[in-house]
Amino acid sequence: MPTNCRRFSSISNESKVRVKTTNLSLAAKRRRNEPISMVTAYTTPSALHVDRAEIDILLVGDSLAMVELGMETTQGVGMDEMIHHCKAVSRGASYCMTVGDMPFGSYEVNDDDALRNAYRFVKEGGMDAVKLEGCRPDTVAKIVDGGVAVMGHVGLTPQAISVIGGFRAQGRTAVKARQLVDEALMLQDAGCFAIVLECVPEPVARAVTNALTIPTIGIGAGSGTSGQVLVYHDMLGMTSHPHHKQFVPKFCKMYADIGKTIKKGLEEFKREVEEGKFPSEEFSPYKMGEEELELFNKMMMEDEAEREEKRGRTEKDLREKDEYEVLKLYGDK
Repeated sequence: MPTNCRRFSSISNESKVRVKTTNLSLAAKRRRNEPISMVTAYTTPSALHVDRAEIDILLVGDSLAMVELGMETTQGVGMDEMIHHCKAVSRGASYCMTVGDMPFGSYEVNDDDALRNAYRFVKEGGMDAVKLEGCRPDTVAKIVDGGVAVMGHVGLTPQAISVIGGFRAQGRTAVKARQLVDEALMLQDAGCFAIVLECVPEPVARAVTNALTIPTIGIGAGSGTSGQVLVYHDMLGMTSHPHHKQFVPKFCKMYADIGKTIKKGLEEFKREVEEGKFPSEEFSPYKMGEEELELFNKMMMEDEAEREEKRGRTEKDLREKDEYEVLKLYGDK
């Protein structure tokens, strides 16, 4: 059996061979006009779910900054944080092609640094490829010549929000749309195996796709691309809190509402703990033999008086501290 094939049993217990996605298999899907699926995720558990769903590509996006780390933009996340999450994802993704998003500042200064950081994604992070934003054909060529596959990204490039003035749709004028086509062609010529098109009008995304021979992956770019990508947390409704909902993009369809289920489960746990219902006998499985229990009780009785005295002193100190806090000598803060 080829090294990129693994045998597994499906739910119906029928054995089949699943082949790991590669840049070559993606190119074949593009030629056959077979849609490509990509999901952005950041952890081992999410990677396991994405892999089991037979998604083609798993992107460890720099959106990690906002989705997992609570930052306002993607600009704050660094190489070490990205590598950390790439390692986690690589442990859960056996068949998806994994792509690591090169963070802001990791490839712009010079091409040697870009190649060095790309190597880290592959050697340390366990990624199959890297992704970088913007039209940087020389950088792409340097990384590809160094032996690392590169996915391009044009349209809305979130790392450049301080230049483009925020998270804004791109390619909405004829001149800007033509510029996107030219940029995509330059990236293809530089060696990109695929290109992400983010937040551009559908006719523009379709024109870019038709102009290229490599796959395009759309996000907020309509249905004319070779494939589609969404963020794991967004599409599954993981973040049900109103604060997070305001950051869910308009183009994101929710295929589940897991956030509400999570909230319900946590509230149920809290209630059962407060009511003394958890853990019940069913969830208290570890027992002692009667002789060992009797011996343990005797051992505890030997210094019971000393422990009670010490406990009394500790409780007295804590009460005094509580009373000090209640006085609020320094105001209400």
